[in-house]
Amino acid sequence: MKEFLKTKDYSVSKEEFTLRYNTELDLLVTEPQPKDLARYYESEDYISHTDAKKTIVDQLYQTVKNYSLQKKVKLITQLVSGNKSLLDVGAGTGDFLMAAKQKNWKIEGVEPNAKARKKALAKGVALKESLENLPNNKYGVITLWHVLEHLPNLEEHIQLLKSKLETEGTLIIAVPNFKSYDAVYYKQFWAAFDVPRHLWHFSRTGMARIFAKHQMTVVKTKPMLFDAFYVSLLSEKYKTGQQNLIAAFYRGLWSNLSALRSKEYSSIIYIIKKD
Repeated sequence: MKEFLKTKDYSVSKEEFTLRYNTELDLLVTEPQPKDLARYYESEDYISHTDAKKTIVDQLYQTVKNYSLQKKVKLITQLVSGNKSLLDVGAGTGDFLMAAKQKNWKIEGVEPNAKARKKALAKGVALKESLENLPNNKYGVITLWHVLEHLPNLEEHIQLLKSKLETEGTLIIAVPNFKSYDAVYYKQFWAAFDVPRHLWHFSRTGMARIFAKHQMTVVKTKPMLFDAFYVSLLSEKYKTGQQNLIAAFYRGLWSNLSALRSKEYSSIIYIIKKD
């Protein structure tokens, strides 16, 4: 694999990492991949584990998250007419599962971070530590909202997820897209590289190729429009040391507008079925 670019962990360790390009899968791979990944999540700034609302960025994230929760529940409800059983992998502090439960979904969730699981439990959502700890059930819908890029042993995890999906079930995966305008513009400062927590960096072509290896097909994609603005806001901070709200808004807007033609949105939801 040839070197694509060098970047660094801007939020926790400040360590440098290399992204290498896998031509067969149209995929970027973070190197090295630390054996002790847990320590790279040990930060109050890692917002999906904390429910933080301390900064403008935190508040923006939480506002968009609350709006997006309802959109996500609407999406899964539209896709499923039968068994409303849901597994959310990387459930964070449990808000998506709470919203789904309110719409009569039978919920199950996985979250490896102990602090996040504790916050979820306080909301009445009990999460398992890993996929291996789940009961031997199959699910009508399995969701991974910005989680697949975090999972070590990618091929093994995909096969495990497939085994937990009903025959006619739906796998929904949201991941950043390294071919988006904002990724190309910000280069090593693009916040969605988020090394080394993000071990893999996907493209639309890459997602189709990876899941085809496991006899699964991407049947539909949907853009996550807010991600372009949020990622641009963080990227501006990494690049300049300042928030630069206007510049971030412009880059996020231009990313979404350019994607109307190219379809290369900052983050994309993939709806995947078994062959």
